[in-house]
Amino acid sequence: QVQLVESGGGLVQAGGSLRLSCAASGSFFRINAMNWYRQAPGKQRELVAAITSGGSTNYADSVKGRFTISRGNAQTTVFLQMNSLKPEDTAVYYCNAVVQLRTYGLVRDYWGQGTQVTASS
Repeated sequence: QVQLVESGGGLVQAGGSLRLSCAASGSFFRINAMNWYRQAPGKQRELVAAITSGGSTNYADSVKGRFTISRGNAQTTVFLQMNSLKPEDTAVYYCNAVVQLRTYGLVRDYWGQGTQVTASS
């Protein structure tokens, strides 16, 4: 079993910054990719940023140039630095990990519990 624990959400004025963290724990072979998704009220969950084990990154067009995803040295943590926040960034942010298990090399998705980010105008 793999657990993802997020932290760092909160309330900030538009133009401000927040840094989200997500730490993975449990028994697994390796984490292939770690991603941040968000879901605003009444909208579908969307991919915000992604990073592979090799360090390749990908961002939603709406956050390019403002958000930066990175992984910790142990490759079991992921961060999302969010700058110049806008009211439309308000959502619950979820950490996602694509994990290769020790059992038969199975690959599974795991999700954190979500953390609220609110940027007020």
